[in-house]
Amino acid sequence: MRQTILGKKLGMTQIFDRTGNAVPVTIVQAGPCTILQVKTAKTDGYNAIQIGFGEKKEKRTTKPMLGHFKKAGSAPLRHVRESRVDDPSLFVPGQAITVGLFARGDIIDITGSSKGKGFAGVMKRHGFKGFTATHGTHESKRGGGSIGQSADPAKVFKNMKMPGQMGDGTVTIQNLVIVDIREDQNLLMIKGPVPGAKNGLLVISHAIKKEAPPLREIVTAPVEAPEELPTADVSADQSADVSAEAEEAKAGASTEAEAVEDNPAEEAVPEASEEAPADTAVEERNEEKKED
Repeated sequence: MRQTILGKKLGMTQIFDRTGNAVPVTIVQAGPCTILQVKTAKTDGYNAIQIGFGEKKEKRTTKPMLGHFKKAGSAPLRHVRESRVDDPSLFVPGQAITVGLFARGDIIDITGSSKGKGFAGVMKRHGFKGFTATHGTHESKRGGGSIGQSADPAKVFKNMKMPGQMGDGTVTIQNLVIVDIREDQNLLMIKGPVPGAKNGLLVISHAIKKEAPPLREIVTAPVEAPEELPTADVSADQSADVSAEAEEAKAGASTEAEAVEDNPAEEAVPEASEEAPADTAVEERNEEKKED
């Protein structure tokens, strides 16, 4: 099932893959987004969900929109967009959409507003070559050439490539690849550039020209970190074996300690008894020499 999330472009950098190649990536803060409304074919004529993204002050929100946010149990949000879905029964207002709906290797489409470059001529805007700079060319080196027709039809056709506003338009880039995901920071690292300037709004969705990935879990409430680390599962037989080995080792150590306490000087006594006769024999010989 194809999913859509709103994000904000943070900038570009590069990361290294397992083979050591540098991969240029765009860092996008995707979500968390809040589902504000669920539309069905029965009530609205089509199936879609309305999602919001980005914090906004309450005093800068109109009263109708403020009531709309409160009905969904959400704080005021800056950006509100709709996304078509296949089964609206899977969604409920107030649910949170995070980057967990995407995975490494997913192919996505990104829509954003391109950078505005102001009024530009045909050479910069459309890549025209321009006229030659010699052989009598005057004031038309960067011109676009003739645009009119003859007497019939005697008009300028629509969509002619002419000077005008460049950029600042809605641009969609398809089939981009997600290189890495940082779920704890709500970050997507996407290979290559994406439209728009820094902090620009992006609409990220699974590629329309590729097979839709399986439906992934949608978070209904913020996930809290566990207070205690999970303990390892040990069966009753394993625990009994471990306790029996510990008791045997403890019993062996206690018997050795008792044996040492009962005979603390058995080895020292024979050594003293062997040295004593040697000392008395030397003293008797010395006394006999003195008497002589």
